Amino acid sequence: MKREPTWVAAIRLAVLEGQVDTESVIEEANLVAGRERTVGDVLSTMDERGVLNKIDDDLYLPGEVLLNSDRYDLDFEKASDGGAHRWKSSV
Repeated sequence: MKREPTWVAAIRLAVLEGQVDTESVIEEANLVAGRERTVGDVLSTMDERGVLNKIDDDLYLPGEVLLNSDRYDLDFEKASDGGAHRWKSSV
C-alpha cells in the first residue's frame, strides 16, 4: 500500500482542489483509519506557518506561503531523478 506524508497530500489538495480537510487528506495520502488527530495536528501546524489558512473547524484554504510561492520559472537542472516523492497529477 503506497502512502505519502500528510503534508504532501495537504499541499496537493490545497493547490489542485483549493481546499483541505482532515478526511480528504487521509484519503489522498492513503492513510489507515484512526489518523484524524495526527492529520489535524499537521494541518494546524501548516496553518500556524502560513501554508494553509483555517477558515472553519476542519476546513483550510491555501495560505499566503502557497499563494505567494514561486511556482514559475523554476530551475530543475539540478533536481534529483531519485526524488522520494513524485506527484502524479497527470494520472
